[in-house]
Parts: sequence; structure tokens; C-alpha cells
Amino acid sequence: MHQNAHQDLLVRAKTWQAEDPDSETREELGRLIDSGDPRDLADLAERFAGTLQFGTAGLRGELGAGPMRMNRAVVIRAAAGLAAYLKDTGAGAGLVVIGYDARYKSAEFARDTAAVMTGAGLRAAVLPRPLPTPVLAFAVRHLGAVAGVEVTASHNPPRDNGYKVYLGDGSQIVPPADAEIAARIAAVGALETVARPDSGWEVLGDEILAAYLARTDAVLTPGSPRTARTVHTALHGVGTETLLAAFARAGFPAPVLVPEQAEPDPAFPTVAFPNPEEPGAMDLAYATANKAASDAPLHSPSPSPGIDLIIANDPDADRCAVAVPDPAAEAGWRMLRGDEVGALLAAHLVAKGARGTFAASIVSSSLLGRIAAAAGVGYAETLTGFKWIARAEGLRYGYEEALGYCVDPEGVRDKDGITAALLVAEAASELKESGRTVQALLDDLAVAHGLHATDQLSVRVQDLSLIAEAMRRLREHPPVELAGLRVTSAEDLTEGTETLPPTDGLRYHLEGTYRARVIVRPSGTEPKLKCYLEVVVPVTDAATLPAARDVADGVLASLKRDVAEAAGI
Repeated sequence: MHQNAHQDLLVRAKTWQAEDPDSETREELGRLIDSGDPRDLADLAERFAGTLQFGTAGLRGELGAGPMRMNRAVVIRAAAGLAAYLKDTGAGAGLVVIGYDARYKSAEFARDTAAVMTGAGLRAAVLPRPLPTPVLAFAVRHLGAVAGVEVTASHNPPRDNGYKVYLGDGSQIVPPADAEIAARIAAVGALETVARPDSGWEVLGDEILAAYLARTDAVLTPGSPRTARTVHTALHGVGTETLLAAFARAGFPAPVLVPEQAEPDPAFPTVAFPNPEEPGAMDLAYATANKAASDAPLHSPSPSPGIDLIIANDPDADRCAVAVPDPAAEAGWRMLRGDEVGALLAAHLVAKGARGTFAASIVSSSLLGRIAAAAGVGYAETLTGFKWIARAEGLRYGYEEALGYCVDPEGVRDKDGITAALLVAEAASELKESGRTVQALLDDLAVAHGLHATDQLSVRVQDLSLIAEAMRRLREHPPVELAGLRVTSAEDLTEGTETLPPTDGLRYHLEGTYRARVIVRPSGTEPKLKCYLEVVVPVTDAATLPAARDVADGVLASLKRDVAEAAGI
């Protein structure tokens, strides 16, 4: 590093350190400043290479000192910018509700946000303890707040934290609000100019959780069967207490907990990544379910002493994963894809007479559109993320393949892993009472609408330029054939479509022996390039399903290979 650049870096780092309100990150920065190790200097330079950008996912990043990390200084600036935006847009002395998960620093970030809002003349209310994100999203609508903030990094690695913003309708922010808030964050001066009183905000009591739990009743049909037996894992997150209360209130058998993962632990010690989709994350749940079955009394009064479902929430409990018994699977269980759960819930709601708009993101299976058309209900396709799904006109049900389901948009206008779990358990109970299984219903949908098989190619990178290079390569050299199927249309979604606003993504439709679709996009929350694959194989009857699945598996494997080659990944 050039001497002048080195000196400039040290000046900026010392200036930041001097106003950092957190002794821990001040000391961390001091060690890097004083170290003569070139690796520490490179680390310091990376932390001051820019600022953590506020976008439609709010803030999310690794904990640590400096403007490119999540820390109290960054959060205070973000809160001050949000407060300025709210006041500039007419919120006046409105209420801001603040929730937080159990990650490192979450409680401190929530308190700092409450202090900044109070200092800016807004009213602030903080949830009573770490609770699921859907409780915060519910509270925004229930309390008539002008905004909500949830401190969470969802299913990111333990070293991360984040800052998610909701506006008054209970939906996450979308453009142009994100850019307008970001501009006000950038305009925040020295931290000493940001008023942060030591008190003045409200800490809500358990009545807000009670109101949320009372609302969960709305997703179930009065008098419906409630017999499904479940295993539940919170993956070291905050979902256990709320899910147990919701299941007890609804009259389901108490879920069997995965003991190693039931209590909040920000270290997430039993999983490589606290995401049900990641390899190995469900292993303890499978073992718990198998043990519960083997421990059941031989002459149990229960008609099914074993376990019918495994339900997993991610750490902030806004997502819901489901596994079903499968004798052919190594552990005896198969985790359903998000698209399968999405179709299951849609079919269940349709059978209950649900009306309104069914919505899914563009990366989710096109099966939802088929189900909606057959039922005569509206269907909307949106950009990725519940910030878009929640805005579908007349929304009754929305989902995205990444395990997110909105089954009560009037209560929670976001994905909700608690109410989704209740509705899955109700669907499984009704099937169980009629001597059928979840898999049997999914088979029926395949026969009725064709086998919609989906998969994903996801590449995590250290160097973000690799993602930009892959997107550039695909734009400059678009594929004409993938998996032996002709590319019939190639859309650059940065230009938007008749129904979608612009986004960084590419969409290909393919036809040949089968129909297929490929979407390639950078992740909005992680350093990943994601490729979403779907193939539709016609099915004449249940007997042809196994062969159709074999065909679909082969096409998806070929798509993975060919897309990776085309993108250079």
C-alpha cells in the first residue's frame, strides 16, 4: 500500500474508532491499527473500502468494527437515517416497533434503534424479548405503527447480523424507499450529533405475543382434525416458545423437540449453517423423529404412535421446512422442497374455499399458477422476496421456494414460519384421517397438472466479482440450448417486463421433449449466484410417476451442468 494511502486509511480508522460507542469494536479496531502484520492491514483496508449498503433487504453483514461491518455505529446511523426518512415523509411522532432475534449484538442493536427513534421525536416500542420475525411484522399492523425494525440475519452464518425495515402496512421496504432511506443514512453527520437518550421508549409486554397467537387461529378451519404428530427444531433460533404455544392453542399434540437445537444459541453449534436447506442441518431432527417412533409404546392408544411430520424453522422463524416419512430415504425421511410445500398449502387452501390472489416469486414453481387457474382464483408472479409478494393485489396466499409462506396476509404481511407450520399440520391431519399421506396429495397434483420438478444450483463465492463476471458472460454469450432443450426466449430482467419491475436476473424458457425454465440471479442477502431450474414432465396416471421422476432428475442434472458451463462457474 502506498504510504499516503496507508496514512489516509489510519486516519479514517482512528476517526471511526474515536466515535465508536462499543468498547468491544473499539478495541478490535485498535488492534488492527496498531498491528504491523500485512494481513491485519489488508483486513483494515477491506473494512474501510466503503460502507455496508442499505438496500431492499435493509442491512446484513458480518459483525465487526468499521463501516463495512455490522456494529453499533453502523446501526445508529441506519436508525438515524430511517428516522429522518419517516419524519420527512409525514410520520411525525408516529410509532416504530422494534424486534430482535437471539444473535450476537441483536439486543444492543434493538436498544440503540429505540434510543435513536426516541431522540428523533418518534415513539418507540421494543418487543419484550427475542421473538420470531413474524411477531414483529404482525405488531406493525396490529399497533398501527409507521414502521418496524427487526434485528436479524435470518439463516445467515453465526458471524452475521442484519437490520430489516417494514413500513406502516407491515410490508418490507421496496424501491424507491430503500434508496431514499440510504440517502438519509449517508447524510448523517458525526455520531455525537445523533440524540440517543437513555430512556423514553416502551418495552412491550406479553400481550403483543398473546395477540399474535390469537391471530394464528385464523389460519385453521374450525373443527378440523388436529391429530398430526410432529417433531420440531428451531435450529438454535427463537421459534420454539411461539410454535409450542401456537400448537397447544390449536389443540395439536405437543411437538417433540430436538433437544440440542430447541434453545436460542447464537453460536449455532450443531449446524454448519443454520438453514434447513443446508446439508446436515436436519440430521438431528431425523434422529429425534426416529427415536420418538422407536420409543412409542407397542400398544399406544394413539392411532399413529410414530411421527407424521418434521417441522423446522430457521433462526428467526419466518421460514418453515417440512420433512415427511420416506422408507427409501437414507434417514427414513425426505425434506420437501419449498415448492412442494407451496403446492401442498395452495391445494389445502383451495379445498377450503380460499379466494383472492395466489402469488409466487418468479423463481418459484409454475405449478402454483396451474393450481390457481384450475380453482378459478387469481394468480400473480412477482420479483423474488416477500417485499414483492406481499404487495400482490388482493393477496390471499403467497410463497417462495426458499421455504417462505404467507398464509394470513391480513395478520402478517410477510412470510411466517409459525402459521405455515400450523396449516401444514392441519393438512397432514386431514390426510391422515382419510388414510392418505402428504406424498399422495403431491402425487395427485402431479397427475392433474404435470410433474413440476425443481432444483437449484447455488454457488457461494468469496470474491463478489465472480458473480458479476458470470452474469456478464451469460449476457454476452446467451445459451441457445440447455439440457438438449431449445431456448425459446431469453429475458434480461434488468429491463423489466410488462408485469415485473427491473431486477438483476436472466430468465430462459426452454422447449423440446419437455418444457423447462431457468432463472439466474445474484442472491440479495448472501454472496451467492443462484440458478433456479424447473422442468415439467407430463404424467398420465400415478403408475407413470416413477418414470416421470427419473426423467425429471436426468433433465435437471443436465440443466445444472449446462448452466454452470454457460456461466463459467
